[in-house]
Amino acid sequence: MNLLAIIAATLVAGIGSVWIAALLLRVGVRTGEGGVNPQHLLSLAAGALLATAFMHLLPEAFESHIEPGVLFAVLLFGLVFFFLLDKAELWHHGHEHHHEGGHDHDHDHHHEHAHSHHGHSHGAPKSGGWAVLTGDSVHCFGDGILIASAFIADLHLGLVAAVAVLAHEVPHHIGDLVVLRQSSANQRAALVKVSLAGTMTALGGVVGWWLVDRLHEWLPYFLVLASSSFVYVALADLIPQLQKRLPARQTAMQIVWLAIGIVLVTLVSRLAHGEHSHAHGDADQAHHAHDHSD
Repeated sequence: MNLLAIIAATLVAGIGSVWIAALLLRVGVRTGEGGVNPQHLLSLAAGALLATAFMHLLPEAFESHIEPGVLFAVLLFGLVFFFLLDKAELWHHGHEHHHEGGHDHDHDHHHEHAHSHHGHSHGAPKSGGWAVLTGDSVHCFGDGILIASAFIADLHLGLVAAVAVLAHEVPHHIGDLVVLRQSSANQRAALVKVSLAGTMTALGGVVGWWLVDRLHEWLPYFLVLASSSFVYVALADLIPQLQKRLPARQTAMQIVWLAIGIVLVTLVSRLAHGEHSHAHGDADQAHHAHDHSD
């Protein structure tokens, strides 16, 4: 049952986020009035990731009997690891860009998130498109492992993690689609390619289920690493894109959407926890009735 829930949640987070991104692009994602503002999506994603890490994953990990100092050390290790991973990706893109001999200081204004993840979007569109798909597949695979770790800890925790990943992947996939549409006139082909990359979330979920299930005593460490990933993405990737001098109204909207992300995760947690508790209550009643009948 747990594996089926993991597969379903990872498919929704991986592929569903691509389709939502495509729908938002169709509606019109652009800065300014009219259309979906990418700043709002980034704020929503940041709020969802931070709420999931600090209000759900970390508390669950710290309920174990592991020394808090050890878990904080793992959290620090995770943050440094993702920082170095980011540096390696930037170095790779810069090295590749140098060999292609192109320039791209004019990043697509449709979605600033493409800037941080994909570096260049015009210099060599075909090779850049495959670089995007490769990077996206690896990223989605990692997300699947994180979701599986949360599901193995607790069903409602897994649902919360899946929602946080979904919220983060929507602006991410908008960037992917923008880059791929520049390398191909066929918009449907771009959607299919990014959707296939999104299926790697489900593969990561299955691998994560197999791995964490066999290393169950390591589960708190997996949860802390998942938290460090969410915190790093929110603080090092999403929020810096929001740190701009804006009119008071736009700044207020950023804060509102950040709060919406936090509230969304909290509501999903409450609903999932309520259903989980109800199911356990029914099971306990049935067990109690069975004992009386004996």
